[in-house]
Parts: sequence; structure tokens; C-alpha cells
Amino acid sequence: MNLSNTAVASETRWQAVCQASDLVADSGVVVWHAGEQVALFYLPGRDRQVYALENRDPRSGANIIGRGLVASLQGELVVAAPLYKQHFCLHDGRCLEDPTQALRVWTVRLRGGEVELARS
Repeated sequence: MNLSNTAVASETRWQAVCQASDLVADSGVVVWHAGEQVALFYLPGRDRQVYALENRDPRSGANIIGRGLVASLQGELVVAAPLYKQHFCLHDGRCLEDPTQALRVWTVRLRGGEVELARS
């Protein structure tokens, strides 16, 4: 790690948003963070254990992403939006079907018994 990465890592502020025991394996739960709903997806045994995406579906405007189904599509881990079934990549929030749509993503980690999101 170079010095600039070290400085950025040391400046990251984390905020606990729920307990790890609140997560449901291979499914989503929604938390309130900094004035918005964030959908957390817990995938034990995958490359990362928890993903954090904006809960608001850009097509319908409904806060429903946390209720979407998690799958693998075109080599990507995705969540399918419940209403219009568009697929959003869990890694970066982009929509596979429509490049004009994307969900905001947060850096997330499990620390002890808590789930923490990075504050911007």
C-alpha cells in the first residue's frame, strides 16, 4: 500500500448501521443511513460477505431493492429489482440492461458483531 492509500484508509470514518445478527443469508435487509435507505445483501461464502446499495429503484422510484432476488447473471453477482426485473451489479451498482440506470454503492464491512458503512 502506498502512502496516499494509507492516508485515505486512515481518514475513512465508519458508522455502525445494524448488528451482524440482523442480516439474512443470501437476502437483503434495509437500514437507515445518513438520511437514506440502504439495502444490505449478506452473501456468506462469496468474495465479499456484505454489499450495500441504494434501496430506491431508479425506474419505479419505489424503495424496494432490498426485497430483490440475488443471483449470478453474465458472470456478475446481481440483485433483480422486484417491479421491473432489471439487474443491478452488487459490486458497482450498474444496471446490466440499461447503462443509464445505476444504484449508489457504499463501502461496507463486518467488524465484530456490527455492520459498518463508510461515511463520506
